[in-house]
Amino acid sequence: MAAVDLSTHPGHLARRLQQAHYLLWNTMVSEEITSPQFAVLNALVAEPGLDQRTVGERVGLDRSTIAEVISRLGRRALLDKVRDPQDGRRFLLRLTDEGLRVHRKLTVRTARMNQVFLAPLSAAEQDLFFDLIQRVSDAAEGLRNPGEPVRAQP
Repeated sequence: MAAVDLSTHPGHLARRLQQAHYLLWNTMVSEEITSPQFAVLNALVAEPGLDQRTVGERVGLDRSTIAEVISRLGRRALLDKVRDPQDGRRFLLRLTDEGLRVHRKLTVRTARMNQVFLAPLSAAEQDLFFDLIQRVSDAAEGLRNPGEPVRAQP
């Protein structure tokens, strides 16, 4: 049996891309705050007062992962949980002053990292790259939510 060409396997390429991102993140952005943790901070800057489930949906993290990310950010005093005045069973999340400071600092660093990460592509290729990976990512979300149809784009 012949070996397969892994350059035609999207999962293999996605894993290589993730490895490159992880390396750049740790060297250029932060060794303490992970990319998913930054995504949560960013979601709460955009929409303060979201509950944990909604933050997880906004950033594409499953329930157990978002719970762990929220717990770690809370232990670092980067966010606070407050009871929802309309539903005492629910907690709403808000960034602390330190959480806002960390977000501001990392936003600048992520912009620089993204420039390095995307440097092999022209501006037009970067636009196309984002369009394509967004479409594949959106379709992959449909695989997690079987009630939603996955459609091919023309």
